Amino acid sequence: MTATDRSIELISAAAQAAADKLAHDIIAYDVSDVLSITDAFLLASAPNDRQVKSIVDEIEERLNKELGAKPVRREGDRDARWILLDYVDIVVHVQHSEERVFYALERLWKDCPELDLPAEAKATRGKAAEHAKLQAEEDASEFGEVR
Repeated sequence: MTATDRSIELISAAAQAAADKLAHDIIAYDVSDVLSITDAFLLASAPNDRQVKSIVDEIEERLNKELGAKPVRREGDRDARWILLDYVDIVVHVQHSEERVFYALERLWKDCPELDLPAEAKATRGKAAEHAKLQAEEDASEFGEVR
């Protein structure tokens, strides 16, 4: 069994919305062969809580406006470290970069086929590592100036 056309349409729109809000490392997996509760997972991350919320809000708004889809469940809003949107056909995970590294959901789903995403979403791969490196350099230079 493979992800339905509707699931792929939702994943593509959600990935584009996440990319438009500067999400990092957007990836989607077809989990339909291993899970009966959903067809696909979308994973994305951001370097801070505010951006996590912004990405989730954009995904939710875009899917509602363009495709008439509303999540049946939204979890994790309080801390905005990991917000889950459950659309039944797909599940969207937007995580703070630290949670993304710690929980490493990609390891759980690495045997599932990756779904093709819009070019802008694919271009986000490796952005979290770039951001972390720049942040470390800024922190180091700031620390050097304090001495």
